[in-house]
Amino acid sequence: MRFLLSLLVLVSLWNFSFAQSRSNQLIQVLVTPNKTDWTYTNNEEISFKVSIVKHQVPIQDADVSYTIGWEKMEPLQSGNLRVNGSEVQVGKPLKSEEPGFIRCEVKYKYDGQEYRGIATAAISPDKIQPTQTLPNDFMSFWNKEIDALKNIALDPKMTLFPELSTASVDVYHVNFSNINNSRVYGILSKPKKAGKYPAVLQVPGAGIRPYAGMVSVAERGLVTLQIGIHGIPVTHEAELYNSLSAGALRSYPFFNLDDKDQYYYKRVYLGCIRAVDFLTQLDEVDINNLTVWGGSQGGALSIITAGLDKRIKHLVALYPALSDVTGYLHNRAGGWPHMFNKQNAPFMATDAKIKNSAYYDVVNFARQVKVPGFYTWGYNDETCPPTSYYAAYNLINAPRDLYLVQETGHWTFQEQQDKILNWVLEKAKVKR
Repeated sequence: MRFLLSLLVLVSLWNFSFAQSRSNQLIQVLVTPNKTDWTYTNNEEISFKVSIVKHQVPIQDADVSYTIGWEKMEPLQSGNLRVNGSEVQVGKPLKSEEPGFIRCEVKYKYDGQEYRGIATAAISPDKIQPTQTLPNDFMSFWNKEIDALKNIALDPKMTLFPELSTASVDVYHVNFSNINNSRVYGILSKPKKAGKYPAVLQVPGAGIRPYAGMVSVAERGLVTLQIGIHGIPVTHEAELYNSLSAGALRSYPFFNLDDKDQYYYKRVYLGCIRAVDFLTQLDEVDINNLTVWGGSQGGALSIITAGLDKRIKHLVALYPALSDVTGYLHNRAGGWPHMFNKQNAPFMATDAKIKNSAYYDVVNFARQVKVPGFYTWGYNDETCPPTSYYAAYNLINAPRDLYLVQETGHWTFQEQQDKILNWVLEKAKVKR
């Protein structure tokens, strides 16, 4: 019971933080571009304005600092200005012949605390192309690994989780085999009523944490499987996961990139394929109606799984990480985990690591996606730069529904979550 209570609190806090926005701050630093859709063509003039409000009333005589420049790069402009109630232009207008994202950041100190606001102008985002290379043996490498995976017995194990089960859904803690004698752990939720149901595989964002499953989605008439990626059970106390985050698994996205056969994400990507294996062997699952769904690291895993496994029929990806990670080596933003940025490049930007990153970069899996997808994100994402995920998105040659909410960063509004669920239910052909 103690675990259940701590898990539910953690999940509720996780969901709450997932939907945070600047409106929750006492002081709001409102930065706005000069186009309502924040989207520009090449050589179109870009400018920004700022206003500072408290209790929704403009503040007078506010001294602010600002920077303007390509996201994650050194600023093109910087300075200080005074905001007197109404909107004030920030810096000088600028133009660009190159596609990408230019961000304006404004900071204001009030009562000893710093507040900030950003707005990001997109310049022909549909024209952004990847910097990452495509290895000649990319698909043969992954097909060989998937073929080898088939020789490993799945050995599924399921333990009923009555504390999380409901009147209509049974919830299980499950695990099954993966490469290198490891196992994948997750939470399975399935309707109690006998029948065949569409299934959703939810792949996780970055970090180490417990999971409570997608029970509410299962109650709509789907089988759901929410997995962890670290080969450990997902039902322990939060203290264990916090210890791993600070210790043994700290910086796990960097582990063993020197060797593409030993890189940390090899087991993770194949674990997602194993999760599809697990779902398709369940009697309750309609194997012709499988969806993969995730955000950030999970957005990456969603595209990767759909690109590698033709059993996946639909995908949902929010601001995918691990996209065009080599961008920093070409003087532009690269994808999370920013392994080749200025800070990490001295020990990460070796020939071997750069070469091996191509086998794990989302842009090369995006080329393989052939199924309909729902995508949602904004321009203000500072964790997964939009430059990086547009480099992947622009390569997808399949039906794409993009719900663009320009203001959002590495978070979503409830409206985005509602649209995702409605899209999934529509594709699953269940009542909304």
